[in-house]
Amino acid sequence: MTESRTGRLLPSSTVLMLREGAGGPEVFMVKRHHAIDFASGAMVFPGGKLAEGDSDPVLMGRHARPGRFDPALTAFGFAAIREAFEESGLLLARAKGEGSLLPAARAAALAPWRDPLNRGEKTLRDMAEAEGLDYALDTLVPFAHWITPEAMPKRFDTWFFVAAAPEGQIGAHDGGEAVESEWVGAQAALDDWEAQRRTIVFATRMQLVKLARAGSVAEALANAAREPIIDVMPVLDRDAPGEPHLRIPAEAGYGVTGVPLSRVGM
Repeated sequence: MTESRTGRLLPSSTVLMLREGAGGPEVFMVKRHHAIDFASGAMVFPGGKLAEGDSDPVLMGRHARPGRFDPALTAFGFAAIREAFEESGLLLARAKGEGSLLPAARAAALAPWRDPLNRGEKTLRDMAEAEGLDYALDTLVPFAHWITPEAMPKRFDTWFFVAAAPEGQIGAHDGGEAVESEWVGAQAALDDWEAQRRTIVFATRMQLVKLARAGSVAEALANAAREPIIDVMPVLDRDAPGEPHLRIPAEAGYGVTGVPLSRVGM
């Protein structure tokens, strides 16, 4: 876990789960409960802080299909799979010895694990050993790496991943941290934010900007696999007239380098 001048950075993972829609890829988003202290009421991708069990070496040794997944991101990858399952019911896993991801009926039958995982009473290892599972790290593609600005009271070191949703699995919010959910096109979500029909924080919007460039799930995954990951820690400064701006690196590939603080919505 990383330390900073302003306190501890909390490692976290977020996953953009994709399916094909009529006009291009759709991403699963949830609306956070208004009582949550960070991004309350905002539309976000499933995600959250790493849990102790996400770093269990037994997971990689006996319960994972890593493929070319970067070993340095293993705990973040397991966290992404766990958080996606907790918050959406979408599970990137296979039955041991099987090549395909779990069918919808099998994933739905595992729903009773969602709450115990969320409360920290059970771990991914517990579920894998009880249910005969391997987790599909090989389906996750790193998409972005963001660090909360130093001025913020609560700071996260977050890896965003992108993955194709398992065929037939529908997705449903947990009714706790997430109170609504939907599949939505990236540009449609951005248009709704511009029209003030949705609350979407800055980091989430920037991932939607990148996603909106893809015309299919396959293209989104290929883009993510090809493009370099640039660490982004937004920095607060001022433009020439003196208006506060939040700056991000041009090489990060979002098509913007500065956003007026009034439009950040963090």
